[in-house]
Amino acid sequence: MLITESSESSPLARDKSDTLDPNLREKVMYYSPNFDPMAFLSRVHHKTSAADLESGALVLKNDFKGRTQQKKQLVKENFDCFVSCKTTIDDIESKLRQIEKDPEGAGTVQLHAATQNITVLANQAFQPLFERQVQADKIRSVQGMLQRFRTLFNLPSSIRGSISRGEYDLAVREYRKAKSIVLPSHAGILKRVLEEVEKVMHEFRGMLYKSMEDPQIELADLENIVRLLLELEPDSDPVWHYLNIQNRRIQGLLEKCALDHEERMEVLQHELQERLESDARWRQLQQESNKPLGFHLPTEDSHLEESQPINLIGEEVDSLRGRYIRRLSAVIIHHIPAFWRLSLAVFSGKFAKATTGSMHLDNETFTKSSTNNGEEKASDIKYSSHSLEEVAPMVHGTISAYEAKVLNTFRDFEESNILLPYMSNAVNEIAKACQALERKEAAPSLAVKTIHGLHFEITKIYILRLCTWMRATTEVISKDEMWIPLSTLERNKSPYSISYLPLAFQEMTVSAMDRIDVMIENLKSVATKTKDLGVLVEDIQESVRLAFLNSFMDFAGYLEQIGGELTLHRSYGENTHSQMESSTLHSNGAIADSLKKLLIVLSNIGYCKDELSQTMYSKYKHIWGQSKEMDEPNADIKDLITSFFALEEKILGHYTYAKSNLIRSAAINYLLDSGVQWGGAPAVKGIRDATIDLLHTLVAVHAEVFSGVKPLLEKTLGILVEGLIDTLLNLFHDNNAQGLKLLDPNGFCQLMLELEFFETVLHTYFSPAAHEAFKSLQGLLLDKACESATESAENPGHHRRPTRGSEDAMVEEKQQGSVSPDDLLALAQQYSSELLEAELERTRLNIACFMDSSLQPTSIPMNPKPTYSSFQGPVASQSFRRQQTVSSPGFSRHRRR
Repeated sequence: MLITESSESSPLARDKSDTLDPNLREKVMYYSPNFDPMAFLSRVHHKTSAADLESGALVLKNDFKGRTQQKKQLVKENFDCFVSCKTTIDDIESKLRQIEKDPEGAGTVQLHAATQNITVLANQAFQPLFERQVQADKIRSVQGMLQRFRTLFNLPSSIRGSISRGEYDLAVREYRKAKSIVLPSHAGILKRVLEEVEKVMHEFRGMLYKSMEDPQIELADLENIVRLLLELEPDSDPVWHYLNIQNRRIQGLLEKCALDHEERMEVLQHELQERLESDARWRQLQQESNKPLGFHLPTEDSHLEESQPINLIGEEVDSLRGRYIRRLSAVIIHHIPAFWRLSLAVFSGKFAKATTGSMHLDNETFTKSSTNNGEEKASDIKYSSHSLEEVAPMVHGTISAYEAKVLNTFRDFEESNILLPYMSNAVNEIAKACQALERKEAAPSLAVKTIHGLHFEITKIYILRLCTWMRATTEVISKDEMWIPLSTLERNKSPYSISYLPLAFQEMTVSAMDRIDVMIENLKSVATKTKDLGVLVEDIQESVRLAFLNSFMDFAGYLEQIGGELTLHRSYGENTHSQMESSTLHSNGAIADSLKKLLIVLSNIGYCKDELSQTMYSKYKHIWGQSKEMDEPNADIKDLITSFFALEEKILGHYTYAKSNLIRSAAINYLLDSGVQWGGAPAVKGIRDATIDLLHTLVAVHAEVFSGVKPLLEKTLGILVEGLIDTLLNLFHDNNAQGLKLLDPNGFCQLMLELEFFETVLHTYFSPAAHEAFKSLQGLLLDKACESATESAENPGHHRRPTRGSEDAMVEEKQQGSVSPDDLLALAQQYSSELLEAELERTRLNIACFMDSSLQPTSIPMNPKPTYSSFQGPVASQSFRRQQTVSSPGFSRHRRR
């Protein structure tokens, strides 16, 4: 049967039948009369699927039907032959039966009985002799064989003894001696002895190969093992086997580091999950304890904890990543140099004489002599059929695996922890690995190039991350303006009353650039050893330069944004009068007034322009050196200062524009709303209170700017003084037909005295344009006074005649006639000579800030003589300084030349 034949030929069936008891064996053997199909299937085919059994049964049925059909066909085709053969056989059988029945005939029974009688007689005569002969032959045969193969029979125990005593060379010699014996073809027992010897040596070879996997094996012992294996198996390559073992072991150590890292990350994630759940439960308990009884609401925190997955961030995770990179680097540092030195020793013929440490130690020298025979043969043995060029890819593969793991882990570092030592320590660990492989005979050149590339790439990532972080953090710190001016000591005696914002920006920039400086120096040292990295280092230097400059430009942009928001807030959200009356400081010392905040912004801009940008650029310009794209050596800092200067002009324009509104209100009150009818003004007795009020607006500006932005004091007051004169000119033109329609000599002298007072007090801040406008204003007043006098003379009844003293009456009489400009100027000069010095003395406290010689670039006499000559005619007044819309240019790789 088909299924039974297959089962009989199966080794599994034979092995199982050999181990069965006799009764069960009779049931399993298909040719046995006690064959049990169920037992056969349960023992032999217990692992065969049902589908296979059904298929086999169908095949057997088909085969059985086929054979039955063939038998029927055979009988049908040869029926006559069968009948003839049956007849012949029956005839032969009947004749034999007749012969056997005849007692005197020659039947088989009679012949058999006679033969048995003869055999019994012969055995009785020769049996003892035959037995002794056979025994003697056997004894002689065994004795000869034992004598001849005495060594062979003792060989298994002898080899085991030598191996157990550590006499490996003796065991190998005995084995080779046994291999040289020529055995007869019929000596089965000798073959079994040799099989036992082979079994012992197979165990010995396994022991030798196993000992090669010991990570602490010494080089001399390794050389002995390799020599023994070469003697046992000349066609094998134990050295290559050992190198593969060590390579796999190093890669296994890397994988173990990876697995350990994953386990630690999972543990940390579990701990973080427990913390979150604990915090959520605690918050829920607090919320429930604060709720009234019977009032329950679902907590948002619980839903938040359930819906959001845990993101592994923070110092703990980065600490694990840094530890992982450190462990990976330690594997490379401790194992790759020793592995490569061993390879060099093997393929350079210095295997037994190599002076190196074991595979598990550092590179300390180690020398150990092997046995005498091994030492004599060391220089003559070719230890491997492979070459050193085949080992280099193994080392490179290990370095590539290290590279991939380090790169992936380094990219996972959180940028928020960039100032912490984790990333920089990782770069240092990789640098240590580079230094270890750079040493003589520590690694193949391709592996050294690869790890240099890794070090460069990691350092590049770290530097670019620092650049990105520097610009991103600039935005963050710009949003944390506290509006608290620093003390003189805090700002290092800077004339700019800055807030903490520029110092925070400086601290952030220094933190990033100091780290970048160290990394760039490392890259330069690496670039000196690898020619291909020089251009890449220059690209990184250029990127650092642009990031440094653009961080300043970003900071300037945020300062500009803050200034614009303050201006917009003041324009739409504040009332000027209420703002002046409200407190300018919060309880924590922060400034609340938007104009004073603008001054802080100006101070921050000026500090960056005059001190911070130049100091920082000088400190770090060695990082990138002289850029090839720059025509001038200091083009960067000049562009940076220019940008801050433009921004300073813009913000100063916001401030002066806001102050101009206050000055205009005071000027309107001074010229139009002070209660003086300029066509019938009273006699000149001194400076009016409205003049002092107008001057007080500039005194307030002086106080603010002096305490906040002292370097911009002269410039700011110059702008405002020029704006004041322009405002007076505009008011004169706008009210020429109404409030200033007439100007009598008293009004002219009053205004000229007050203008002379302004010129004397504010002379320091008069620009050439202000001088020209001032002369134009005086000329306009003179023309208006002359015109009014002429009109008064022509229409005397239209004017009120005041009641005055004798001198006033004389003046009034002159006014009735034609009054010349020279008379008016002489009269104004007379009043100025009589009253100006006294008014300056009277208002010395009010004008002390303007008259202090230490605050002026040039000394101004306290009592200058007024002169009124060469007045210009009316000129078109210039509008007040408008807001400048100067955008700060950014730095890019392609700068305009």
